[in-house]
Amino acid sequence: MSTDLGRERLSLARTTKAAPGAGNAGRRVARRRLGPGRPIPYGRALGPLLLLAVWSAGSATGLIDERNLSAPWTVVTTAGDLIADGRLQSNVWTSTERALSGLAYGTAAGLVLALIAGLSRLGEGVIDGPVQIKRGIPSLALIPLLILWFGIGESMKVITIALGAFVPVYIHTHNGLRTIDSRYVELAETLGLSRPRFLLHIVLPGALPGFLLGMRFAVTAAWLALAVVEQVNATSGIGYMMGLARTYGQTDIIIVGLVVYGLLGLLSDGLVRLVERKVLSWRRTLAG
Repeated sequence: MSTDLGRERLSLARTTKAAPGAGNAGRRVARRRLGPGRPIPYGRALGPLLLLAVWSAGSATGLIDERNLSAPWTVVTTAGDLIADGRLQSNVWTSTERALSGLAYGTAAGLVLALIAGLSRLGEGVIDGPVQIKRGIPSLALIPLLILWFGIGESMKVITIALGAFVPVYIHTHNGLRTIDSRYVELAETLGLSRPRFLLHIVLPGALPGFLLGMRFAVTAAWLALAVVEQVNATSGIGYMMGLARTYGQTDIIIVGLVVYGLLGLLSDGLVRLVERKVLSWRRTLAG
């Protein structure tokens, strides 16, 4: 029995030697079999389309009460009316400006503090503790205090959004810096790289995956914070439009606002994912 098994192994070894590419081909087949499979064209649209189908079916059959959730076709008609009036574009532009301003400030603060904490033990000792405390406090819970400090104007809204975006950028960038392989640092020291070249060629590329992951969380946090702060004494924006619609019981306008928030969130996340694919194209992952 053992002799037969030995012959089979010998035969397999000879076959592998005779066909040098056979081993690589086998590994590729195994990877395709064990991995998630080939990317599905427009696969990310399957979930939203299924949700839309269920919503439409429920509205058409009367299972969903129009007073609680307007039908998709009603929402589309209302959105068309809002676009014709110019109200939707104006409010979307105002909300986008707020979100981008807060995201820019939060990203800059998170990136700078992460670099200081990630490259210096003293910086980490001073910065990391307060950031971890802030991480445990929801940004939205700070709104009453921010109102006392900055009033109920635009400054409070932008700062709240910045605080929501700041933490994920810091956390993931700092983690990316701390997980850079120490062998790269040793190589840089062996080659005699200067501090600026070390930062440019080792630190920034090593922290980039963490930074981009943090950005994905940050854009989501920015839109979440925006949806809340626009309910506080706002005179324009998607949240203001939805609050006004709530007063008059206009469910269709509220749904339009929610759809716009969702689309803006998906678009911003998609842009970050696109940048991630371009700048990290060298990585071999299950995502393909």
